[in-house]
Amino acid sequence: MSEVTIGIRYAKSLIELAQEQNVVDVIKADMDTFLQTLKASSELKAVLSNPIVPQLKKVQILDAIFGGKVNSITISFFKLMVNKGRGEVLYATAKEYINLYNVAKHITKATVVSATPLSAANKQVITDELQKAIGGTIQLKTKVDAALIGGFVLTVGDRQLDTSVQSALNQLRKDFAAKAL
Repeated sequence: MSEVTIGIRYAKSLIELAQEQNVVDVIKADMDTFLQTLKASSELKAVLSNPIVPQLKKVQILDAIFGGKVNSITISFFKLMVNKGRGEVLYATAKEYINLYNVAKHITKATVVSATPLSAANKQVITDELQKAIGGTIQLKTKVDAALIGGFVLTVGDRQLDTSVQSALNQLRKDFAAKAL
């Protein structure tokens, strides 16, 4: 079974427990902290997924890093996962918990890549239009890619809207190449 599949199962269990204990938002913040820590420390991620490192040592490391900084349910969950030999799945589980949280709270993540930085007004227009179309809350992430020349590429989930000049030029090249044959 893949890490993601296993992570989804554990994340579902954790979110159900968090709902029972009424700490869904707290656990989500803990998972954000955990993911940020793993991204900042590739060594920690390597230690958690290394089968040679004893489980007790992994638990001690997690306790030293997160003990007192996260909810008791979160640290207990981390320890349980490590003690069951599932330390390598903690990253996937944390990501899946956040995905489940976003679904439950109707939060949609969107990314817009533009040739130049977007103004606050442009960001607000895009966010408002997405909220009208999709509903819920939109978390908009922006990136700049000068290669687009102009326009933007909006990605929401598995859907993409490409209005970039670069894309239009590429399409023209394809059309001319097809007609030249």
